[in-house]
Amino acid sequence: MEALLSSVGLVTLSEMGDKTQLLALALAAKYRRPWLVMLGILIATLLNHGLAAGSGALIAAFLTPKLLGWILAVSFLAFAVWTLKPDELDAPSKDRGWGPLVSTIVLFFLAEMGDKTQLATVALGAKYATTLLVIAGTTLGMLVADGLAVAVGDKLGDRIPFDILRYVAAGLFALMGILTLIGLLFPALVPALAPAG
Repeated sequence: MEALLSSVGLVTLSEMGDKTQLLALALAAKYRRPWLVMLGILIATLLNHGLAAGSGALIAAFLTPKLLGWILAVSFLAFAVWTLKPDELDAPSKDRGWGPLVSTIVLFFLAEMGDKTQLATVALGAKYATTLLVIAGTTLGMLVADGLAVAVGDKLGDRIPFDILRYVAAGLFALMGILTLIGLLFPALVPALAPAG
């Protein structure tokens, strides 16, 4: 359950103000078909995060627990710093008349490649042995954050404090990194945070 809740919380908050959330807003405004845009986001996220969490689990299988712990701690701290930098939406390429569903799937999948939420999903997949719960959590987090963009649109865009949410997300990544470091440096003091093995 920790894998699911951690994944939902981290991805929801880190997605606030992210380029994919801005893309969701733009697609919803362009097509005025929120359910098709949300379905496209769901499909693209399941594909993207499935690959990411599976990669994380595969990486974890080949690394010693201690080395994996150090990589995760540094990764979470790096995500904390990265989250502080606001994203900007690049102009999406022409969709060639694909319609809202296919356009959303293609654009969203490509926008997530190498994005901090995809890389966070790799790290969460490596941290937790329950890949399906990580995928479910990160996908739910994406749907919550991007559903907000789709539903609210630009009506409340000026009133949503994306900067505050970005700082909270950065704080959560930093907290996970610090807790992982504490488990590595003081395994006898905090055995629950120490890497297994």
